[in-house]
Amino acid sequence: MRKYLLLTLVFAQLNGFAQSTGSITVSGNTGQTISKHLYGQFAEHLGRGIYDGFWVDKSLPVKKQGRIRLDVVEALKRIKIPNLRWPGGCFADEYHWRDGIGPAANRPRMVNSNWGGITEDNSFGTHEFLELCGLLGTEPYIAGNVGSGTVDEMSKWIEYLNSNSTSSVVQIRKQNGHPQPFKVSFWGVGNENWGCGGNMTADFYSDQYRRYASFAKDYPGASLKKIASGANADDYNWTETLMKKIPHGMMWGVSMHYYTIPTGHWGKKGSATSFTEDEYFNTMKNCLKIEELVTKHSAIMDKYDPEKKVALVVDEWGIWTDPEPGTDPGFLYQQNSLRDALIAGTTLNIFNNHCDRVKMAELAQTVNVLQALVLTEKDKMLLTPTYYIFDMYKVHQDAAYLNIKLNSPEYTVAGKSLPAVNASASRDAAGKVHISLVNLDLSKPVTISTQLKDINWSKVSGTILTSENITDINTFKQPGKIHLAAFNGAKKDGDKLSVTLPGKSVVTLELN
Repeated sequence: MRKYLLLTLVFAQLNGFAQSTGSITVSGNTGQTISKHLYGQFAEHLGRGIYDGFWVDKSLPVKKQGRIRLDVVEALKRIKIPNLRWPGGCFADEYHWRDGIGPAANRPRMVNSNWGGITEDNSFGTHEFLELCGLLGTEPYIAGNVGSGTVDEMSKWIEYLNSNSTSSVVQIRKQNGHPQPFKVSFWGVGNENWGCGGNMTADFYSDQYRRYASFAKDYPGASLKKIASGANADDYNWTETLMKKIPHGMMWGVSMHYYTIPTGHWGKKGSATSFTEDEYFNTMKNCLKIEELVTKHSAIMDKYDPEKKVALVVDEWGIWTDPEPGTDPGFLYQQNSLRDALIAGTTLNIFNNHCDRVKMAELAQTVNVLQALVLTEKDKMLLTPTYYIFDMYKVHQDAAYLNIKLNSPEYTVAGKSLPAVNASASRDAAGKVHISLVNLDLSKPVTISTQLKDINWSKVSGTILTSENITDINTFKQPGKIHLAAFNGAKKDGDKLSVTLPGKSVVTLELN
């Protein structure tokens, strides 16, 4: 790795690039915690995310439990995913839970009208999802149907999941093989109800939320964390209306959705694998916009909830590109490049730095859909560059947030600039300090001088994710092209930490 770093510096100098410098000050004792739930995932009935992703044909020659694919499970267990959101997305507001329980042969078929118009046999339903969560060791986050469902339907689903009474709906659960309650706490009251979840106004949804939430009951050992369907990107009026009209004791969180679109246009989004530096720069500018959104939505929430008791939940985020050529456009299957890893690292740094209000987030999506962690092709499986970011950043889960002040050099393309470096830091329960840094500049290494206040340390180690080209990807023929490596570009410099980040890289450091 030291040879790689020296070659990078020589290459930069030969091509006329001066090395950039910046500075960071890290201080402790903020009293805040980076919730592990910022590292959540999202699995919708969409394309090959559930069927042919988690849930595979009985004849597929891979290790399975029932029809749950275990190599995918083991990969996700390694990065300690804290929660999994299901069944949608837009699919949630056309899903009727009773269709997905009982003997599989008796379950009715349905057409997934949101994603590809395919017919689903409902073989993957509530019990299968909760079995998957058990195998993953993760908390389920269920999105209920407000758009086409009823208050009674959602109320009964919660009772089915969480009650241990002698009611008829609980008896059905016991007949279906689960005598004890599942005790599911995270509950979304609808999804994108401003759009595919019913095209509602903020006022109308607020009233609907109050109705649905009133009948979403707590049961012993299963106090609900109810999450209101929040804003689309910069719809600040939506957040203002919900915070004003819904009693804060009725909701644990308010969601927000934001996708990084390379072109900034929903019609032609741009390629996942073929793009110029200008297109890359524009993509990263759009990625960084989530900081503005989080800041402004948080400020609105602060007006009504200064004690920050209501969480901001970013339960759909990630890059959304054009589907891979030759695939069903309704399946949203896209490749995952080094650019996507930089987006993931940058976004997670932003969430970490706003952990006083952002308590939960879910990447869209886990397997074979959008910015996936895992891609599968029949019996083959690969880990994407984004997967490795979550592997690097798992050290921040439930760690003490350390305040970070960053002075970054600029990354400039065609006269436009953005900060080259972003970062976040935390201290884990064992006292180890972790600093995650992203260098967005494609060419220039950046040397960061870091002052560590009230932090005692004597040695530093690190991990890096980078590759030769920003468009590099892992493929089924070359699944390990982009992978984690040891990083040796950090050293103790007096009482400071000096770090040299290669261009287009993500680094996590550990200080002991």
